[in-house]
Amino acid sequence: MTAHAAIQDDAGRPSGATRRKQAFRRFALWPATILLFLLTVVSMLNLFAMALAEITISRGKTEWVFNPLANLDLLFGDKLFLTATWNTILFVVLSVSVELVLGIALALLAASVRRGKGLIRTVTILPILVSPVAIGAMWRLMYSYDFGLFNQILEAVGLAKVGWLSETSIALLSVVIVDIWHWTPLVFLILFAGVEGLPREVIEAARIDGANRRQLLRHVILPLLAPAIAVAFIFRSIAAFKVFDQIVLLTGGGPGTSTEVVSLRLYKVYFEQNAMGYGALLSLVTVAMILVFLLTARIGMRWVEARDV
Repeated sequence: MTAHAAIQDDAGRPSGATRRKQAFRRFALWPATILLFLLTVVSMLNLFAMALAEITISRGKTEWVFNPLANLDLLFGDKLFLTATWNTILFVVLSVSVELVLGIALALLAASVRRGKGLIRTVTILPILVSPVAIGAMWRLMYSYDFGLFNQILEAVGLAKVGWLSETSIALLSVVIVDIWHWTPLVFLILFAGVEGLPREVIEAARIDGANRRQLLRHVILPLLAPAIAVAFIFRSIAAFKVFDQIVLLTGGGPGTSTEVVSLRLYKVYFEQNAMGYGALLSLVTVAMILVFLLTARIGMRWVEARDV
């Protein structure tokens, strides 16, 4: 009697022991399913309910007044949110695109090294391990107008000082540079794993067929890396849309509104203005923007892939 036949009865159905194991597995999933439901679905439903109401706290009690039009009026008249949205999109596009390019370049470079790959990975991931507070303090010192490292270098070569965090034209770019330094290692790790898993026989076959380095990169390596690139893009885009600590620690949204982002605007609406209903609506709008951005990027990637084919 085979192992497969041993777990089935004469009618071809699973035996009692097998059915009990399957039932236990399904039952064991219920606690995690219920917890996931409570932490996600219920929370999102509560957020939708908050977005449709005006919420005030009076005498230690929370009062809800159903008035969705009031929150919509606030949204349509909120010019600061439009500015924050534009700054956030600009931040995401600049930081994520540069991080992907640097991540791919570093991954290919590290994969070409025969010795010391472990040391390269260890050194490269160090920025990820540093606390965001320490990163903000460190870069704020380096960006300092009077005694910062960058302005000292400019003075040493005879150039004028730059207000890295005080000039509206470059403040957001300065924050983008910090984000690139902080999160490029994560993109590198994802893509390095992808490069290490590339089928070597396909690459060797392309080389034998006469493909040069540029053709090999564009038509072989990058298409094979597409899944890893997509994963890195999604992770970093979602995180970049929610950037908060770097903005607060470096600029606080200034100068003016040049570095005001959606997360900071949400914080001010929730905790400084106590407009919880309107803040809930802004949260839903932010989620919708992230989904639209990812969908648009996915359509663009498919269009590029179709053109290459």
